[in-house]
Amino acid sequence: MDAYSMSVNRPSRETTSQIYQDLKTSRQYGTADPVPGTAPKRLSIMDRILKLETVEPSRKPHIGVIGAGLAGLRCADVLLRHGFRVTILEARDRLGGRMYQERLPNGHLVDVGPNWVHGTTGNPMMDLARETDTPIDTWDTGSTVYDEDGELISSKDSEFFSTTMWNIIEDAFDYSNQHGAETDPSKALLDFFREQIPHKIPDTEEDYEKKRRIMLQMATLWGNFVGSPVDRQSLKFFWLEECLDGENLFCAGTYEKILQKIARPAVDGADIRYQTRISEIYGKSTTANNDLVNVKTTDGQSFEFNEVVVAAPLGWLKRNPQAFIPPLPTRMTEAIQSLGYGCLEKVYISFPKAFWLTPDASGRTVKGFAQWLSPKYAPDSNPARWTNEIVELASLAPSAAHPTLLFYIYGDESHHVTATARALPAGKERDEYLFAFFKPYYSRLPSYDEASADCRPTCCLATDWLHDDLAGNGSYTNFQVGLREGDKDVRALRAAVPAEGVWLAGEHTAPFVALGTVTGAYWSGEDVGKRLGQAYGRAGFDRSPEMA
Repeated sequence: MDAYSMSVNRPSRETTSQIYQDLKTSRQYGTADPVPGTAPKRLSIMDRILKLETVEPSRKPHIGVIGAGLAGLRCADVLLRHGFRVTILEARDRLGGRMYQERLPNGHLVDVGPNWVHGTTGNPMMDLARETDTPIDTWDTGSTVYDEDGELISSKDSEFFSTTMWNIIEDAFDYSNQHGAETDPSKALLDFFREQIPHKIPDTEEDYEKKRRIMLQMATLWGNFVGSPVDRQSLKFFWLEECLDGENLFCAGTYEKILQKIARPAVDGADIRYQTRISEIYGKSTTANNDLVNVKTTDGQSFEFNEVVVAAPLGWLKRNPQAFIPPLPTRMTEAIQSLGYGCLEKVYISFPKAFWLTPDASGRTVKGFAQWLSPKYAPDSNPARWTNEIVELASLAPSAAHPTLLFYIYGDESHHVTATARALPAGKERDEYLFAFFKPYYSRLPSYDEASADCRPTCCLATDWLHDDLAGNGSYTNFQVGLREGDKDVRALRAAVPAEGVWLAGEHTAPFVALGTVTGAYWSGEDVGKRLGQAYGRAGFDRSPEMA
């Protein structure tokens, strides 16, 4: 869940929405931002856990954490503060998992993973952004929308289409929350759009057929939110896509300093083994004394732990069921295979100058979002007419701004672009392919001039999560048509297998209100650490009041 600067959650739903009911029961809700009905807290978000007295290492229970992504790092922090000995096994040569940054050839740092803070009320990412002086930004201007012929839709009409689209999405959240139990699992969010659009655009309106067609094309933009097409989004479990109240804000300064702060306790206190890829996890019932978990690696190493927290992505769990010995319980394996996994990818294209901020002859500029709906005008590169969308980064706060367009792609377009780029040599040839593929769109921005050097791309960077097996060959959890027990699936993964000493953490086990988000990964790691602390009778967590 990464694109978009809009939140569709409403405060009035805190007492009725299923996601907030789950939040009450799934975790202790505590951040520096106050929960409605409670007093504000002034403690640092990273210091809510109290350090214990030093314990002799030989007496400390030894916990293994597989994966040094956000969930694994936060879990390690909580475990260390409870007095556990912690070893992290990380297959990469760095921390962060899907949260990491790369520097564009022009020197600007960008997030290769998540870009957004989803919801501002009670969100620990907001606290961490403030504590690390990480710029968080948004755009007050509306989107710029181009129709299927490449013509600019008027500001008035684009505002109408955008508002109508989000109103329908709000209605879909309400419908799913109230009627999900009896909704056919095969019904998609797109079906709901098709039912609602005639009510929003009656046939008494002028050009109603064209307007309805544009509305359906606007609906495809939901794919950039979940990483899968709108016709794959489950209506039955659409309520699981709601997020925390407040705005969705762009992490303009990147997540770099936030990641460093979250990782610091693990770096200082845990034994981190990089480039250590696990092959098998033997539960307690398979070991000689039935009280240790044995983890084997692809390079022949063997580790013994009192408990193991598997903080690997859902996509990795889907592809590696054989890693668990004995196999995970049937209900858990069903849950892993039933939940969806998106394929959101990002392409950054930089220019010498942000030409789109220079008014054209009609005074137009683009700030924030721009969308090209179902384009007919790129038949060679885009015969399927995939809708494309950007966030432009030149109008961010001065400390974070740079002349770069960030394209979000998903579904078949992600598969096509990543596979084609991957087949080309890295460097000039691959860059030229990406420049050409996206040129039909950026060349329609205001003040574009083919002859101007300012309008010629200088560099680019494209993600390829689809071909990253450590990321699970995708991006994050979503809820697709055919899903029958989505909420129960998530709860089954949270339950883990304590008898075997195997626990799961990650955005796929988060409170419903944060599934598929950075916040969800952080909370899930925190919660597993707390549960292990409680299981071993180790006090030390500064509990915050439960949500009222």
